[in-house]
Amino acid sequence: MIIAKQIHKYYDHLHVLKGVDLDIKKGEVVSIVGASGAGKTTLLQILGTLDFQSKNAESQLQINGVAIASLSETSLAKFRNEQLGFIFQFHQLLPEFTAVENVCIPAFIKGTSQKEAVVKAKELLGFLGLENRINHKPNELSGGEQQRVAVARALINNPAVIFADEPSGNLDSESAEQLHKLFFKLRDRFGQTFVIVTHNHKLADMTDRKITMVDGLIKTN
Repeated sequence: MIIAKQIHKYYDHLHVLKGVDLDIKKGEVVSIVGASGAGKTTLLQILGTLDFQSKNAESQLQINGVAIASLSETSLAKFRNEQLGFIFQFHQLLPEFTAVENVCIPAFIKGTSQKEAVVKAKELLGFLGLENRINHKPNELSGGEQQRVAVARALINNPAVIFADEPSGNLDSESAEQLHKLFFKLRDRFGQTFVIVTHNHKLADMTDRKITMVDGLIKTN
């Protein structure tokens, strides 16, 4: 599903990623852990095409069989919208829109009709236990409910991969545990691959594979 080879990232003279190699299989739930500054979020952003690796002749990034470097800017935006989903520490919901409207946004960008998008959004929100909250705006929802709306938004286009950056970092312990269990329920139901950057040891220990980063490299046992 994801093949990354010799991924480097420089910020001026700071060498943040120092040649990361990574292979993630379809349907895996993988966590990336490590100390602050180890390069976890930078790697996640590159894998998620939100940032770009520094040019290197040996570097390679393939997602779902697509060589990312071969895509034009327009094609990459289309690929990101249709193939990738994102969940962040802060839900980033638009406050003026209801839960169902927030979930529909990526589908509208894809060109899905309003009728079809709303049906799918309501289905997802119902699956996530929010069937009675679909017309509520973010400020009318709890933190856990807001994050579940963000999860539904990430799923609306049936992406192949979900990237999550500290998804439970802003939640209380009970809501965090519910969210963690939800990831595995979603994987089993929809077959998505999950790549999760986290400082939460309980979540990391639940995943199929835990990858530890140290000083811009993946630590090998």
